[in-house]
Amino acid sequence: MDFYELFNWGLLLVTFAVMIGIGFLSSRKVKDSDEGGFLLAGRSLGAFVGASTIVATGFSGWGFMGSPAVAYEFGAIELLGNFFFAPAIMIAVLFFANHMQNRAIHMGSNTIPEYIGQIHGGGAGGRLLQGVAAFMTIILLMVFLVSQIKAVGMLGASWLNIEMTSSAWLMISVIILYTMLGGLAAVAWTDTVMVCGMALAAIVIMVQMFTSVDLGLWEANLNAINPSLLNPETAAPYGQSKGSVFLVLPYAFLFAAVLPYMAIRFLAFKPNVKMHKVGIYVAILGALLSLIPLVGLYMRAFGPQLADPDSAMPMYLQTFMHPALQGIITLFIIFAMKSTANSMLHTVASATSHDLRLALNKHAEVDSPHALTVNRVAVVALGLLGLLMMMYAPPFMLSWLGILGSGTLLAAMIGPVFISTFWQGNVAGALVAMLVGFFTSGGLLLSTDIGWVEGPLIGCLASSITYVAVSMLTRTRVSLPQRAR
Repeated sequence: MDFYELFNWGLLLVTFAVMIGIGFLSSRKVKDSDEGGFLLAGRSLGAFVGASTIVATGFSGWGFMGSPAVAYEFGAIELLGNFFFAPAIMIAVLFFANHMQNRAIHMGSNTIPEYIGQIHGGGAGGRLLQGVAAFMTIILLMVFLVSQIKAVGMLGASWLNIEMTSSAWLMISVIILYTMLGGLAAVAWTDTVMVCGMALAAIVIMVQMFTSVDLGLWEANLNAINPSLLNPETAAPYGQSKGSVFLVLPYAFLFAAVLPYMAIRFLAFKPNVKMHKVGIYVAILGALLSLIPLVGLYMRAFGPQLADPDSAMPMYLQTFMHPALQGIITLFIIFAMKSTANSMLHTVASATSHDLRLALNKHAEVDSPHALTVNRVAVVALGLLGLLMMMYAPPFMLSWLGILGSGTLLAAMIGPVFISTFWQGNVAGALVAMLVGFFTSGGLLLSTDIGWVEGPLIGCLASSITYVAVSMLTRTRVSLPQRAR
């Protein structure tokens, strides 16, 4: 083991100690009979911490591993697609977070599936919706979690010079430990540390690229390889029409406002937090991280030819960075991927230990004496399950698997979470809408070559129409006998 490998291991062990320490300190917000402390960080997130955890989770593994891979494979279209995420998330924070937070506080919602059940009347129908929403959340976010574990395992393996499986075991074990200790508070505070490192890494990478080559040479090299890299004929992988890339804006907005592992942050803010401050922090951090896809174009123009686009970022660091700087930036990128992995792990564990428990047992209680133990056991069990799924999963492109999980869940949840803000449906409408969104988006992504955002957005449209139509039809049928009397 040479000096720089020892240096990397030292960095890793120090940051592991910091993450676990944050988890231990965050555990003080978690009382034995208070699920809100574990599930929502005691509604204690301030403007900067809240913005940091939203941005870290939204960009993360996709931003540092997935988007450079897409830019390497498909070209400059990914720069525009990735850029839309920052303004979309900011719009969701400014115009949706406050409303959702207020309703959740009024109802006492601790999770998004619970919010769905309560906003549609509670009772037996509400428990049914909570259970179905929780089941979909578990299934689809476990798919996404597998892609995050693989991403962090791949990068950690090349960084530490160990096997990918060993790397994945090492990384997920620490995530499990601090998430189990502190719940969402630990996730949010570790995300804050992580996103500061991510922003610094983005600045260093931009300085290296733009000071090392002439822009004209960069352009000439890309055009010599394939003119469509800079002048795309389609918006692939987002769709065949050039305009399909603009669909990323509404997709990213709904991504932030509806997906359980993102929208749960809105419920965890302090009641008096100023959302415009959150929006400013989101804009600054998001703008920096939106530049990362340039690495893919840089590697395509000046780096070695890659058989696997997902290796664009690791190979960039190995080829163009000093070993010490490579180690530090790689650590920050591992931070990025952990920020989404810990969020999804916390969300699926909450859906399992809280939502399914309440949905399946009408006598179950929130804040019961053993609830916290169940929450923590779920974190461990599902984290290990995700690791095992990654080990036996067939080959896949990280970005596509992430879209399959998050995009399909988005299509399932849009009606009962987002449309209900403007037009209140009923239990039947919400249930059918979730099923239609699930099967429409999932079916399109799995069985066709449709664009990555087109499939989920078609699912969103189908789900939204179904939510309104079925709610209106079932209301009419219920009211007819009353009118007859």
